[in-house]
Amino acid sequence: MKTCLVRGLILLGVVLAAGMIALFALSPLDREYALRIVRWGVSDVKDYQRFPERVIEKPAQADLLPVDLHPEWFTTIQYTAGGKTYQSSVDDLMTKIRTQALIVIQDDQVVYEKYYNGYQRDSIVTSFSSAKSFNSALIGIAIDEGLIGSVNDPILRYLPELAGRGRDEMTLRDLLMMSSGIRYVEDEHLFPLLGAPFSDDAKSYYYPDLRGLALDVVRHGDEPIGANMHYNNYHPILEGMILERVTGMTVAKYLETRIWQKVGAEYPASWSLDSQATGFEKMESGINARAMDFARLGLLFLREGNWQGEQVISPAWVKESSPPDPNDQRAWRYWPEYREGGGYYKYHWWGNVRADGHYDYTAAGNFGQYIYVCQQKNLVIVRYGENDEPVDSFRDVLYALEQMVPQD
Repeated sequence: MKTCLVRGLILLGVVLAAGMIALFALSPLDREYALRIVRWGVSDVKDYQRFPERVIEKPAQADLLPVDLHPEWFTTIQYTAGGKTYQSSVDDLMTKIRTQALIVIQDDQVVYEKYYNGYQRDSIVTSFSSAKSFNSALIGIAIDEGLIGSVNDPILRYLPELAGRGRDEMTLRDLLMMSSGIRYVEDEHLFPLLGAPFSDDAKSYYYPDLRGLALDVVRHGDEPIGANMHYNNYHPILEGMILERVTGMTVAKYLETRIWQKVGAEYPASWSLDSQATGFEKMESGINARAMDFARLGLLFLREGNWQGEQVISPAWVKESSPPDPNDQRAWRYWPEYREGGGYYKYHWWGNVRADGHYDYTAAGNFGQYIYVCQQKNLVIVRYGENDEPVDSFRDVLYALEQMVPQD
């Protein structure tokens, strides 16, 4: 046994030594990426404390939303977990699934606002992929301002470095619809643990130079542009590079001046950066703010882009970017069950067409970050959290919460 132990220790030492040699043979960027994987492990809602950030300043005067609380509307809720139906109080469910904040706004009034698990109104929560819906809004504003021609513009007009990669006909709309045909390999399609660092999920999240990473994209085999819906984090990164070039400012500054300050945010926010050296916003995620201020994006879309008489986003963009497209016949490479259940994807919003024909749409992010918009009831629901398990579908929970709110 002692001999086996010695041999095992020798083998472990050889593996560690080989790993160290390989680590120092990497480029500085690759070395930093590898160290982030080792030090930080899987992503977490507190990652905003790890990455450098760019501050998004609040306006001089906040536009506080009126409050008319109706806790009696939000009592018992049914949900499914593991294929079984359960019933509990809203409070118990939100506590169980590690909710940070739950806010319901109807007719521009806060009708429910509660914080859980030690969080409060001024606690910072992070967006994860619900940031992508902000990206979409910024693209719309850049089009409104004439800085971008239209969503049908070829990407090469703004990013000529991508020429010759088999994607020359790719348009901005292809990015917004997740239909570029750019190669993207998810964590689950690689060998567990050992393969994860080589996945595009990990690279697009942890790599310290996202611009350089995105400019190395290649086509996915012979897949035609626009053929499939394939969720891909390189799309928002490319969108961010376009926004930088056409606006002449950082994406965080564009968000600050075009949305954050115009909607009267209560608090400053920040956008996590890939690294201090390159200073590029983590476009696939990383907006860090308070839940009440995240709700303002939903309200802005609910109001067709208007805030207190100022047209922040054109009604045309709201109408183009959020409803379902009846002509969208793409195959879904992943999550086809979402579409089969009445779901759709449009310009970084996840939508649902309901049985009665109305639709709602959601900015959605990992660990259960949601900004849910229902025009039929003039309603916005915001839920941010550390988790949304074991619920089978949190969008069903959002819909159940919507149903608790009386129709005007």
